[in-house]
Amino acid sequence: MSRVNLEPKPFMYPMPVLIIGTYDENGVPNAMNAAWGIITDYQEITISLAKEHKTAKNLLATKAFTVSIATEDMVIPCDYVGIESGNKVPNKLEIAGFHARKSEFVNAPLIEELPMTLECKVKSYEDEILVGEIVNISVDERILTDGKIDPKKLKPITYDPVNHAYISLGEKVGNAFKDGLKLKK
Repeated sequence: MSRVNLEPKPFMYPMPVLIIGTYDENGVPNAMNAAWGIITDYQEITISLAKEHKTAKNLLATKAFTVSIATEDMVIPCDYVGIESGNKVPNKLEIAGFHARKSEFVNAPLIEELPMTLECKVKSYEDEILVGEIVNISVDERILTDGKIDPKKLKPITYDPVNHAYISLGEKVGNAFKDGLKLKK
């Protein structure tokens, strides 16, 4: 197999498309698209978030945020909240066609059109790295099968950082924590 070396870039597959929801000091909802985030502990999420974002200012004021999973049917509004700044357009949720309601667990908005949301408290925000404690996961019943989140019903998208594209997830190819046991002696 022949390999090619590429310069260091933020290339990782898959990259989730995360919609970060916050309220400002006046209770106005805001959302932004963030691709550089990952679960870093059992009840913890870490996201790279530049301090210039309205979202960063909001979560420092409220100490809370939500993280919704972008879906196939919401590509256009999810992309829009990433390319438009809440610092310039305070009603960008309305323009995107999103409807917000307050989380029961944190002072941050749930976006009704996005069926899976992590509700988080700010643990820390230093050097543009946000760490949040996940206090609840809110899901629309329509994405559940036998009480579990069904990826085929959720239809999450991923971000392709090389080609600047959104990609839907594919088919199941194996069983985690089980298939590898076939090699165990």
